[in-house]
Amino acid sequence: MPDTPVFTTGRILVVAFEGWNDAGEAASGVVQTLRDQLDVYPIAEVDPEDYFDYQFNRPTVAADDEGTRQIVWPGVTIYGPTQPGLAAGASVYLLLGTEPSRGWKTFTEEILEVLDDAEITGIVFLGAMLADVPHTRPISVFTSSENAAVREVLGIERSSYEGPVGILSVLSDAAEKADIPTVAIWASVPHYVHNAPSPKATLAMIEKLEELIDVVIPRGDLVEESAAWENGIDALAGDDDEMAAYIEQLEQARDTVDSPEASGDAIAEEFERYLQRRDGKDGRDGRGSAGDDPWRPPAV
Repeated sequence: MPDTPVFTTGRILVVAFEGWNDAGEAASGVVQTLRDQLDVYPIAEVDPEDYFDYQFNRPTVAADDEGTRQIVWPGVTIYGPTQPGLAAGASVYLLLGTEPSRGWKTFTEEILEVLDDAEITGIVFLGAMLADVPHTRPISVFTSSENAAVREVLGIERSSYEGPVGILSVLSDAAEKADIPTVAIWASVPHYVHNAPSPKATLAMIEKLEELIDVVIPRGDLVEESAAWENGIDALAGDDDEMAAYIEQLEQARDTVDSPEASGDAIAEEFERYLQRRDGKDGRDGRGSAGDDPWRPPAV
């Protein structure tokens, strides 16, 4: 491993899994945007028979461009640039798919073999969690790393969480043991709109990713979709006094923590209130909440 690993050069893999790690489809939305905007093609696919329980991750039926109905199986695909290393800076690779439901150790070994063949030099893991945050404020984005050298170079933190984890943690642990430096980006998605995709969270993660890997990422329609998402929730809250009052409480809590005059004691008190509010809310949509993964920081 280099003495000062960074993510602005080399071959960088950006990873997102649909499911438990993907509240509001925010993380997968980032990789889907990259796949659509960058010049990439599939370089490897995982056989779904080995890693998926089809009663848990059911295949779907859809019509193709010619109108033919076909079965779409859950799976994982790794994409690479058509011309890696052609331009200065980092070459971006992508991993997108459904979180496997079994065989995680074998799955991880298979993925690492592909990364070794592709000569990946760094990995960025993306995730999104449900949290008690207002949709009207900037999306909270947290960056962390289990790699001491990465933390020193980027000035970021290491999580102290202990408990159940998702496939992102398993892959990260294996990558670090294979001397591939890793970093994680997590976004907080308002839990009261968890049934809908959150383009605002996707956009916030893209902005953070750009800072990290020093690559300009086209936004597509995300800016307009983000504004429409926020306006739509505003309209719902306008017809629901209870929802509006709850959002106002979240806004006050967020503004208190973000205010320049906020003291350490005030932040600690607000965090304690957050923990009390969180009790009993884990697993609201099957993805858990802020304490379920080492890259899921408590957010207010």
